[in-house]
This record gives sequence, structure tokens and C-alpha cells, in this order.
Amino acid sequence: MRFNRTLLALAAFAAATVAHAADKPEGYLCCNMRSYGSEMSDINYDEEGMSIVPFGTPVKVAGQGPKKLRLLIGGKRHVLANDYSRDLGSARFTQRYVVAEDPRIAAAAFPDKIRDAIASARLTAGMTREQVLMSLGYPISSENPDLAANVWRYWRRSFDEIQVAFDAGGRVSEISADVLTRQQVWVP
Repeated sequence: MRFNRTLLALAAFAAATVAHAADKPEGYLCCNMRSYGSEMSDINYDEEGMSIVPFGTPVKVAGQGPKKLRLLIGGKRHVLANDYSRDLGSARFTQRYVVAEDPRIAAAAFPDKIRDAIASARLTAGMTREQVLMSLGYPISSENPDLAANVWRYWRRSFDEIQVAFDAGGRVSEISADVLTRQQVWVP
């Protein structure tokens, strides 16, 4: 009887450990994310002093809550704040940004112009939705509830909106932005 209780306790511990491990996935960053020190936001503004954590960077989820995703990147703690996509639950938010497959593998097959645009967090005509995500990150869900929409809205800074238009084939046909923002994000 004592042996059975020990086995049951070990099985319960193992099940809890597996569930805990599933709650803390390891994977890769889906997309280029701008960071100010160790802070990132789903809006992914490009402000002075920020650096890019490149898509495909190995990450481990250290914790998650309704407003923050705590990550380990290169052994250092980072926080990805869910500032504008709060309609997504924490699990869905995490699944957007931490992916199981390294996106750099798919990107290796892209044409040079597309790879260069993604590496510099910019856009060019003919990019697919997947390539736009790698380059700029996800558009915030509060402004873009349908990722199948023909236009995605991003903000480079508070008042610098970028509208990315997709053609019927799901490829970037054009962007709308003020002249300076367009020069900073568009590769002709």
C-alpha cells in the first residue's frame, strides 16, 4: 500500500512537472522586436535608443501573466508587455511571439531583397503576410482583429501610422505612411 502511494505521488509530481514545462515553452522569437534595454511592447515602436532583437532568436518563457510575458533571451531577462492586444489571452499572446520552429529556416529560402528587408525591419512589395510578421511583428490585435484583412495597421511612433496593403494573393502591394516614415520602412 505504501509503495502504491509513493508511485501515485511520483506520478502526480511527474504530471505537474510536465504541465509546468508546457506552460513555459522554449522556442524562437517570431519576429523582429524592438527593445529598450530589456523592455519590449506588442506595439513595437521604433524610438531612439531602441535595438532590435532579431526574429529567430532563441527564447524561453520564464513566466506569463495577462499583461506581461517574461522571457529569457541569451540568459538575460526581458519583458514583452501586452499593451495593446489585451483581447488575446496570455496563452494566445505567448503563441504569437514564441514559436516552435525557427523562422530563420524559412527565411533562408526567401529572395535576397526580402531577406534584407526583414533583417532591417523594413518592408518591400511582394512580401507575404508571414514575411511582414517576421519584419515588423504582429499588428496589435485591438486595431487589427482579423489577420486576413486586406490592410494591417502599424505605428512606428505614437503618430506615425503605417498601413500595409495586401493584394488578392496576400502579398504587399503598397504601404501608406507619411513621407519620413515611408523612407524609413519601405525598400523600393
